[in-house]
Amino acid sequence: MQLWEMAIRFTLNLLIITILVGLVGGVVKTFMDLRLLLSADLEVALRHIIVDTLTILAVVEVLKTTLTYCSDGRVRVTFIVDTVLVVMLTEIISRWFSGGEWQQFAALAGLLITLGAVRVVAVRYRPVTGPAVQPPSQMSLSFP
Repeated sequence: MQLWEMAIRFTLNLLIITILVGLVGGVVKTFMDLRLLLSADLEVALRHIIVDTLTILAVVEVLKTTLTYCSDGRVRVTFIVDTVLVVMLTEIISRWFSGGEWQQFAALAGLLITLGAVRVVAVRYRPVTGPAVQPPSQMSLSFP
């Protein structure tokens, strides 16, 4: 079991290094896309910069999920849903800028609504990690 945990830690450390290198590369690419402001149409340049920035934010969410797994030893559903929401919003904005069909938007909107519902349920009904606490609606009042 200890060998398994060491292998997982080593693999996750490699993953974190890979994510950090990718994050730095994404920031460098975003800065390089700033030259498009001078050479290309303003709308096209801003589209590239916005999509690059949203992609970097998605990578940050993946990094956050990985670091949480390293510290807690488990993955939180809310972090995964947040990551997928950021990626899906990036995809919607990319499709919007590229002039996607309404069916693609409808499918992505349905997926976003479902993920939003999962996020709300995950927060509302998260497992209790500390001392057992009753929800406020089930607490009894006691008078002296």
